Amino acid sequence: MGTDDASTGTAQQPPLVAPAGRAIDAKMALALNVHASPGVYALLLGSGISIASGVQTGWGIVQDLVGRIAAVQDADNPDAGKEAMADPESWWAQHHDEPLGYSGLLAAVAPTSAARQAQLARYFQPEDGDEPGVKGPTAAHHAIAQLVKQGIIRVILTTNFDRLMERALQEVGVSPQVIHGAEQIDAMMPLPHSQVTVLKLHGDYADLEQRNTVDELEAYPEAQQLLLERVLNDYGLIVCGWSGDWDRALVRAVEGTRPRRYPMFWSSYGALGEVAQRLTAQHAAAVIPGLTADELFTDLLRGVETLDKMSAPPVSRDMAVVQLKRALPDPVRRIEVFDLVDQTVTDLIEKTTAARRPLSGPVFADNLVGYRADSDTLLHLLASGVFHDDGTYDAVWQRVVERLARLRDTTDGQQYIDSLDYLRHTPAMLAAWTMGVAAVLARREEFVAAVLTKPKWVPLYNNREPQAPASYLNPAVVMDHAQMQEVVGRPSSTQTWKYPQSRWLRAETSEAFQLVEPNNDAYRNACNRFEFIASLIVMDTEPESRAFPWVGEFITAWGYEDSGLAATIKHEMSPSWPLLQGGAFGGDLQRAQAAYEALTTWKAGRPAW
Repeated sequence: MGTDDASTGTAQQPPLVAPAGRAIDAKMALALNVHASPGVYALLLGSGISIASGVQTGWGIVQDLVGRIAAVQDADNPDAGKEAMADPESWWAQHHDEPLGYSGLLAAVAPTSAARQAQLARYFQPEDGDEPGVKGPTAAHHAIAQLVKQGIIRVILTTNFDRLMERALQEVGVSPQVIHGAEQIDAMMPLPHSQVTVLKLHGDYADLEQRNTVDELEAYPEAQQLLLERVLNDYGLIVCGWSGDWDRALVRAVEGTRPRRYPMFWSSYGALGEVAQRLTAQHAAAVIPGLTADELFTDLLRGVETLDKMSAPPVSRDMAVVQLKRALPDPVRRIEVFDLVDQTVTDLIEKTTAARRPLSGPVFADNLVGYRADSDTLLHLLASGVFHDDGTYDAVWQRVVERLARLRDTTDGQQYIDSLDYLRHTPAMLAAWTMGVAAVLARREEFVAAVLTKPKWVPLYNNREPQAPASYLNPAVVMDHAQMQEVVGRPSSTQTWKYPQSRWLRAETSEAFQLVEPNNDAYRNACNRFEFIASLIVMDTEPESRAFPWVGEFITAWGYEDSGLAATIKHEMSPSWPLLQGGAFGGDLQRAQAAYEALTTWKAGRPAW
């Protein structure tokens, strides 16, 4: 890192606050300003940003090297190294004629490039035995990298020698323009045209031309001075981890800046020194006290993302599906897929919670219609997502059911067992149904097994025994049979539907499948098959006394002993059956066959409704 060593101890004096008259906190003002003006704020980073990484400052390296030289030179004195490190300048003056400096010292110790790299590796690269994260990018570096990726930050000034910032940027797919020598400036891309430019004012750790001592920091080469002045004049400035105590040329450049177009923000964990107080007063800087670099930049990133969500227009259902389909095949966009689906679930949960649908009174139909409307965007995402996925995002889809299942868990830890309480599982049931039918259409029935067997849900009744989704999301359990007759309407004045839950599910989710399977017969066949498989799993996972299959329209497609849906599935059963490969029936063929026989027995004596 560079020479600057920002204070990290407890403040000995109250830090400066924002100038009088500022109505809001400086940290909030920072987020509001950078969000409103993306790309117009530059960062000035000192050694304080990398303290958490364990990387040494430039002066710390000088101390260590002098200690090593002293220990070798005076091998008979076991304390020689420690004594020299305590006052390296005095020790060096007593034993050497040339002045002590990082560049000269390193050139003497390691005169070739290869030797120099070997000497410096221990200070900047992780070694065997280091704890995870040591000498690696910190939370601050990672947050800054995200701000760069979003176009919020485009110029970074740093006094540090390390490459932590560059590494963090590369990890998020950003290739920075790095300038660490005046000779590079003529060939550099103009600042507005570069995604991000990192200007290393004091050099890179592998350079010999580094600035570390007071004399070396007295002035910059002319080309570098002009570039620095351009940044300081044209950009707002966010200072973090820099005290200004030693960097005379940089201090003069900041002092020489004309009245600022954009404000200055100065973050300091501890007390501001004399130089910092002078600079913040000159520029009426908003001072953000008491935050580490990690806290400052992670909070800033969080604030910017919050403002993004507030200012972005709501994504329509169809646009969400387009966004998902574009991101699915791109491995770099995995987080985007997760965020899109997870945020849609969060929105659904917030809607259903805000509605506070009552648990009593003649409101069954209103509740059901409300749950379906709340789930609309999610169902469209799940139909297309599961159908087009190759298994990469199975955990994302399963998480949907896991989160929605909790809607039935009330805040006081109680669960009721009336029809409206069961109905709280409607969003989870709709999601599981949509994923299951999509997986059947995509011939991904190993995923159907996952949809119907996990995640488990633990009711607060019935001895708290965990239940599989095939059981607790059974439409015959979630939706009261008698009340569903009124929801779907009677076919005639004297008739009722035998399977109203199944009829309602097929009708309410068909639109979500129009882009996946527009053929109505194929869609109906997939629904039949999914209901049959779900019923088999119920017969396997529930005790015989409670086993109750999905009473659905799949029964009309059952067929005969040698033809129809039942015969087809019975014929498919083998050790390589995708349902077994996906973990259903414990992977045991005999259990699957026993479930089939149990379902067949149930059908023979099923209620006539």
